[in-house]
Amino acid sequence: MTSGRPPTLDDVARAAGVHKATASRALNPATRHQVSARTAHRVSLEATRLGYVPNTLARGLRTSRTAAVGVLIPDLTNPLFPPIVRGIQDRLEQQGYTALLVNTDADEARERAEFDALRSRRVEGFIVATARRHHPLLELAVRERITFVTVNRFTELPDVPAVLGDDADGIAQAVAHLRGLGHTRLAHLAGPQTLSTGHVRMRAFRAAAPGAAVVECASYTEAAGYDAARLLFERHPHTTAVLAGNDLIALGTLRAIEGLGRCCPADVSVVGFNDMPFADRFRPPLTTVHVPHHLMGVQAAQLLLDHLRAAAPPWSILLPARLVVRGSTARRRPGPT
Repeated sequence: MTSGRPPTLDDVARAAGVHKATASRALNPATRHQVSARTAHRVSLEATRLGYVPNTLARGLRTSRTAAVGVLIPDLTNPLFPPIVRGIQDRLEQQGYTALLVNTDADEARERAEFDALRSRRVEGFIVATARRHHPLLELAVRERITFVTVNRFTELPDVPAVLGDDADGIAQAVAHLRGLGHTRLAHLAGPQTLSTGHVRMRAFRAAAPGAAVVECASYTEAAGYDAARLLFERHPHTTAVLAGNDLIALGTLRAIEGLGRCCPADVSVVGFNDMPFADRFRPPLTTVHVPHHLMGVQAAQLLLDHLRAAAPPWSILLPARLVVRGSTARRRPGPT
């Protein structure tokens, strides 16, 4: 290009020796199958050579479709969420959609501002990982018939599709593991009860270990886990096993145990939840409940696409959880009962 203007679809079609409509189909992942592989490859090469970038927003204005999905994440620094996001992007890209990702920092005002900004960009739907059990913004979305799916969490609004891990079964597996190691003085450091994950996991723990100690953490962070663990051992000094609400809380628990001059797992066994990246590199390596987060993202994207393409009844998907045993749990040593 020598005119200084950006290359157009006409330029790409002319360079590839095809009709403009053929070039358009070849460059759109959703319609690429309609042209031969050789033609699609030739068009793609010419588009790359010319520096052509498809204007998906302009195409959306013409067709009332932008092929864009808004994705709301509460905290991208939490290692739990990148695998979910990757799964969402992988599936959306396969279907010719783009994920517009925003980080809300779990701040309601920021979440609302980002949500409105995405709506102004005419996204076709939302995948929401910020859901709280009672969530005014999502209540508004339901009233305005905005299509959305929640992922890893659910809201208590009726008929909202969700993709979740089987948290209750994961907790039951963890408690059975600790019982099998001879632990009778169990405790749970629960996640925030405003979130479905915290609520479901705590309820499952109480069902599996009636009468055991429970301390609620202020957030799903290492710092909150450390503070809650210090409070737990102050109130229940003979605790020999801790089931943490997530892996970051477990990390804070390990730090608190060390600070108290005790040892994991010799004195206290610790189990996390999520099996986030690098959990196997904790000291000691963390026994934790594995949830397939990449698959969770893939399924959330597919569920949203299914609802966008058809007036399907709402449904949810529950993915299996699996206990991964590592070095942070061991048989209880004889001691006071």
